[in-house]
Amino acid sequence: MITGPGVGGVAEVESPRPASDEVVVEVSKVGVCGTDRELFDGSMPYLVDGDARYPLRIGHEWVGRVVDAGAGVDLSWLGQRVTGDTILGCNMCARCASGRAHVCAARFEIGVRGGWPGALAERLPVPVSALHVVPDSIDDTSAAMIEPAGNAWRAFAGTAVGPGERLLILGPGTIGLLCAMFARAAGAEVHLLGRADRSLQFAGTLDFDGVWTRRTLPNLEWHGVVDASSASEFPGLAIDLVEPGRRVALVGLAGSAGHVDMRTIVLKDVTVVGVLGASGGFVPVIDSFASGAVDPRPLVSAIVGLEETTAALSGIPRPDAGPGPKMLVDLKRRRG
Repeated sequence: MITGPGVGGVAEVESPRPASDEVVVEVSKVGVCGTDRELFDGSMPYLVDGDARYPLRIGHEWVGRVVDAGAGVDLSWLGQRVTGDTILGCNMCARCASGRAHVCAARFEIGVRGGWPGALAERLPVPVSALHVVPDSIDDTSAAMIEPAGNAWRAFAGTAVGPGERLLILGPGTIGLLCAMFARAAGAEVHLLGRADRSLQFAGTLDFDGVWTRRTLPNLEWHGVVDASSASEFPGLAIDLVEPGRRVALVGLAGSAGHVDMRTIVLKDVTVVGVLGASGGFVPVIDSFASGAVDPRPLVSAIVGLEETTAALSGIPRPDAGPGPKMLVDLKRRRG
């Protein structure tokens, strides 16, 4: 539980009971991402506009097994190993009815928005409509990364880059690297751009076609560009770099507004695609993970227990951590 900026710890809470259209999931593993860190340190915009408030329980990248079901739920869900969508629409508005529940004005976001409890707990309530079955061929470590991978897949799909074409990804964090993996699996030539730091060094170990800084980036034709960074200047850079008539996908969020010259978008006839959430990306990601086309496990730097989560969110380094950008929490460690 996070009770204020930088303040959190393990607490005993009431076990959830499922509503008629919900299940309760016994959680196995949970991913920790940048949004969770922003909720912990108080910088998340939802805390400013009132869409999130303390105390709160974070965790929206998860895998577990269904252990209870509401009265209206098919009992065949019991025992199923599942993950699920973070974004829960109201199912009553025009946006939800037209397949845009991820931008529903009244939406909940598990562990993030509207007070819906997150997955950093032994049990999690989830609407059955948000569930996706995880096949046995995907282990828990990979399954806990299906949700962020859904964001990455949508960003790659948004560029419409095809086999043999060249994709540039700005930002070699978890989303950027997963996006690069999906692009490579689809036959694209994949390049990443970042700062000359540990994250870029790690990206260089994953055998992509090119890993660059702003200074070393070659003058090539970029048939699509993804901004998966938190740099306010990179959306504008993406639009400057992409080939005329092609597409830019924006999946990163900067802490401050950046500048984009709309004249460049018009004169280059560029399509700019925004990506919010993994909705629509779960099925292709699960298929890719299950087939082995994409393996996200090299990105995991550490797996910790629930009691270690506050230290991890505080940025306290772990001497045993690997070079990857992703940390997972294993709920089973606390259960003993």
